[in-house]
Amino acid sequence: MSKTWEEVLIDRLPLYGHRNWVVIADAAYPAQSSEGIETIVARADQITVLGKVIALLGECKHIKPTIYTDQELNFVSETDASGVGAYRGQLEQLLRGQDVRILPHDEIIFKLDRVGQMFRVLLIKTSLCIPYTSVFCELECGYWNDEAEKRLRTSMRTSDGKRKIEKRTKRP
Repeated sequence: MSKTWEEVLIDRLPLYGHRNWVVIADAAYPAQSSEGIETIVARADQITVLGKVIALLGECKHIKPTIYTDQELNFVSETDASGVGAYRGQLEQLLRGQDVRILPHDEIIFKLDRVGQMFRVLLIKTSLCIPYTSVFCELECGYWNDEAEKRLRTSMRTSDGKRKIEKRTKRP
């Protein structure tokens, strides 16, 4: 018996850390060839899947998502893709309070392809048939942030920091 997409995600999340990705994709998203990209099919609508993914990520203490959406989505017309306006409204509501970045689709795909060469990516395909609606979650460390990392790197560059490193690495 094969696992549901939720069971697969729940199994993967304890293994995942910063630099892993979870993607909630539309129905036409292609199967990518990078070995690190695992594609599963949800057979469910995207808003439902995305809501569950965000909830599960929110329960994790060790990771937090930076979310990317396609810039093109803001320009897709209702004439060309019926339902896109309602989708944008639902997406905005669902992502409220999240760290969201909007980039051109090709830039996100390039990042994802590069990441998939070294790190694991879980891609969940949904039944949504509206273009440029895939949502990309880049996982970051949940208990460390950029400011702390900058302070650490600055401390390591100081002469005091270098001496502390040297003292720890010298063996008697």
